[in-house]
Amino acid sequence: MCRHPRRGEAGREVSTDSSGRVASRKGAEVGRRIGVGLMYGLWKPRVLGAWRMPATGPAILAVNHSHNIDGPMVMGVSPRPTHFLIKKEAFIGPLDPFLTAIGQVKVDRSVADRGAITRALDVLKAGGVLGIFPEGTRGEGDFASLRAGLAYFAVRSGAPVVPVAVLGSSEKPGRLIKGLPPLRSRVDVVFGDPFEAGDGSGRRTRKALDEATERIQKQLSAHLENARRLTGR
Repeated sequence: MCRHPRRGEAGREVSTDSSGRVASRKGAEVGRRIGVGLMYGLWKPRVLGAWRMPATGPAILAVNHSHNIDGPMVMGVSPRPTHFLIKKEAFIGPLDPFLTAIGQVKVDRSVADRGAITRALDVLKAGGVLGIFPEGTRGEGDFASLRAGLAYFAVRSGAPVVPVAVLGSSEKPGRLIKGLPPLRSRVDVVFGDPFEAGDGSGRRTRKALDEATERIQKQLSAHLENARRLTGR
């Protein structure tokens, strides 16, 4: 049975599903601090527009995805702790308890994962920040094809969507580790203006979600174009 956010014994806001998995804000803050050390230690992030993220209340970060470091990079440079929806395939071996401990949300993309949906909505109900790759999987990172999940969470929760463009992570492979960007290379992270995905009616019909997805895609594509112009990428 799913539970709504409650106060844990240590005073932190948590949400749990039937498996007992916890998405804690305290854990996400630990993850943010780890991300800060790793991202700034290995590369040279340049962060633009982070002040645009709402200082309080629920928010959804919509991040383009062209490289595996995009999620950790955003976690490290975001001004607030972030709970990312992450495919279950990443939760292997010791990464499973680690990702869970730092407040990340495992999702099975092959089914309608009700547990993941509940945990994600609970993050937003508790006033937290949910990170989503709206393209669904790693690709060109150009927001050309969006899945409906982002629209669903935005319309259902009413949380504003903050577009985030990560640029430079996939330009060229590193010499030491081919699967990573060159060490100490610059990676730009550009935050955009928050916007409402819904039309204000509160409707959750298929038509309303399709319209919200179209609205989101236009906003994200415009933000990416602006981010490329700002950074020269």
